[in-house]
Formats: sequence, structure tokens, C-alpha cells
Amino acid sequence: MEPATYAVDPRPTGPPWRVWEEVGEEAAARQGVYAPVYSVSFGARNRIVIAPGDSRSMVLIPEKCDGYCRGVDGRDGPNLACEACGLAVATRMDDCGLWQGVWLEPDAVVRRPSGLPAGPPPDWDDLARPEHRVAPVELDGGWSRRWEAAFGVALAHLAVATEGRPVTLPVGPVAELFGHAVDRCLPPGSGAARSVELCGPGIPTPRPRPDVLLVPRHPLTGEPWRPPGDEGPVVPLDSGVWAYLVHPGETSPRPATGVLPEGVLRDDYALTELPWWPLAPHPDAFTGTLVGLPAIRGPRLSRFRDARAPVG
Repeated sequence: MEPATYAVDPRPTGPPWRVWEEVGEEAAARQGVYAPVYSVSFGARNRIVIAPGDSRSMVLIPEKCDGYCRGVDGRDGPNLACEACGLAVATRMDDCGLWQGVWLEPDAVVRRPSGLPAGPPPDWDDLARPEHRVAPVELDGGWSRRWEAAFGVALAHLAVATEGRPVTLPVGPVAELFGHAVDRCLPPGSGAARSVELCGPGIPTPRPRPDVLLVPRHPLTGEPWRPPGDEGPVVPLDSGVWAYLVHPGETSPRPATGVLPEGVLRDDYALTELPWWPLAPHPDAFTGTLVGLPAIRGPRLSRFRDARAPVG
């Protein structure tokens, strides 16, 4: 999370966990899980995540600080207590493979105004701002973790929107970056392939309408964008990732230093250096999203229910 921001997860998250065989299909569906998984969360809904640096007046609960490596993963429930009263109020997550965050328990915290003036809420217009774009490559030269997660979520929605049929991706960065994993996830073939095109605010909807539109999520609400009056299938994509695909802007892979020799003119940039391995969707993001979509129960998606294997 960026400093001074927060998000709310409406789904049950965290412990206690119950294995699928014990829960059963109907009870799992009430928890928002529509296909078999190893375990189903019966934790709180509407948990609030903030940046660790924004947390105040909380102390770790040592006996609840287990993790796989040298961090904590929240396996035992809330591991942060109120410094004043000792009530368990939040869970710090910072083990390897996890994004750092502090998850506040909704029944243990109270929202109070800070008294500081609030900035304008983000809206669709922000997608055109250069600072909203998320580059696909991290400073360490690897694929962006945010892109991997966003791709996992989008790929699950794509599999459901097309009912597992082949797709044709738009020529350009979408095909170049996502094509490898899409080909592995969805069956090959072009005869009955579903067409996919980028669409969103400021982009005219193609005519005739493609079978599936790849659209941004609202930067505040997370709701997918839709053309006015349109009810066709859409695949939502992280707004920062979508903004980069539509408005790549600066193409220099790294900041420049110094100046060119006098008399030398240059207006080109080297091609962005991408990792040597293809971009792959994060397996947990893909599977977690897929099992949370009721349409996964459809007959044409049975191979995803049976396998639930990571792709990429």
C-alpha cells in the first residue's frame, strides 16, 4: 500500500481455516469460494489493509509471530495488540513472498477523522497521468510484482468470460506481454477464438464490439469500467497496468545522466529491457480469483475446477 492509503477486502480472509472436505460446497459458496480448494477462510470480512509505516500505538504479540522465513505471515491470527489496552487489533504481514502490510480487524478498530484536509478522490481522469502508470519491470530487472498479481486476476476473469475458449489478443504490448501465459491457460485454435481488445476511458469502443473488452478498474472503487449501455463481457485490469498499456509515455529504461557532446542530436531511446523469461501470472492471484467467481461452476470450465494449477 502507498503511504496514507488503505483498502478493504469484502471477502473472508485469514484464520480460522477449515478444509474443503469439512466445509462442503454450499458452506464454501457462502464464504465466496465456488470450486474445491484445500482450505476455506472463515476469518473476518472487510478487513482493512494499510502501509506498515502508517500504523501507530501497536505492539507485536510474540507468541503469534510465526512465519516461514524471517518474517511473520499471520498464520495464528492477529499478531499486533493495542499498546494501551492489549486488545489484538491487527495482523502484520512481511514474510518472504508476501507484500508488507498491516491488516486491521474491522470489529476492533474505529474510524475517526484526522482533521486534515482530504485530497480529491482518484477518478478515471487519473489514468492519463504519468505517475499513475505502473511499469512492467522492477528496478532490480525482474517483472513487476504488481503486474504479476494483476495478470493473475485478469487471466482468471478471461478464462471465465470466454468459458475457456481460445482467444485472439490485440497486436502490440498486450499480445507481447500476456500471450505466452494466455496460450498456456486457454486452448489453442483460431476457428472459434474470442476476440479481445483494450478499451476504457478516452478510447472509443471498437465497432463491431469485440467479444471481450480488457478494461481498467476504477482507481478508488475497483469497479470495472464499461462503455455506456454495454452489458457484454469485460475483463478488469489493474488501472496502473492498463494505463501503461494504453499510455506508455516515457520509453527510456533508466534515468539518463550527463549531457550529449556538443553538436550531437538524439531523439531515440533504447528499447525497454525486459527480463529474459516471459511474464507469468501470480499463481495465488489466478487461483484465488478463479475459485471466487460463481461462473467457475459452468460445465465448460470443469478442467479449471479439476486442475486449479498455476499457469505461466
